[in-house]
Amino acid sequence: MDIQEGKQKFIESWGKMASDWGINRTMAQVHALLLIAPEPLTADEVMEGLRISRGNANMNLRALMDWGLVHKQLKTGERKEYFLAEKDMWTVVRQIIVHRKKKELEPMLKVLDDVAGVEAHCPESESFCRVVREIRSLSHKADQTLDILTKADSNWFSNVFFRMIR
Repeated sequence: MDIQEGKQKFIESWGKMASDWGINRTMAQVHALLLIAPEPLTADEVMEGLRISRGNANMNLRALMDWGLVHKQLKTGERKEYFLAEKDMWTVVRQIIVHRKKKELEPMLKVLDDVAGVEAHCPESESFCRVVREIRSLSHKADQTLDILTKADSNWFSNVFFRMIR
């Protein structure tokens, strides 16, 4: 396998993995292309590298910047914007956790907190309340764990993880 085949396989696999997590496949492929690029790329280079439209490239670059996974760079004397992926994998993982937590877990916690106020006056409502309490408890523990994880540094996480798998 030559370098071009390796790059293509990586980009495709990164896109598939991310889409399995509910992240836009093209957004993940743009991220993958920038991750493996030795130098920052322009939007035109992203378009050419992935064979996508200008609008698609710009939309996904902006989304990646919103997630904190890509940074814009300007070069002196040039009008073009250059884009550079965050290459520290711990930072990448942390940013993904923060974004997904905000988008998915926090709204669910709000719903669970709201419905926890249902009054249990009959067997159906008692069963409902019991299930909601269990899900709510687990969700709050997950939220606290993710908060600790995102505030930790990579050495702490690595040490804890390797102790767990021994």
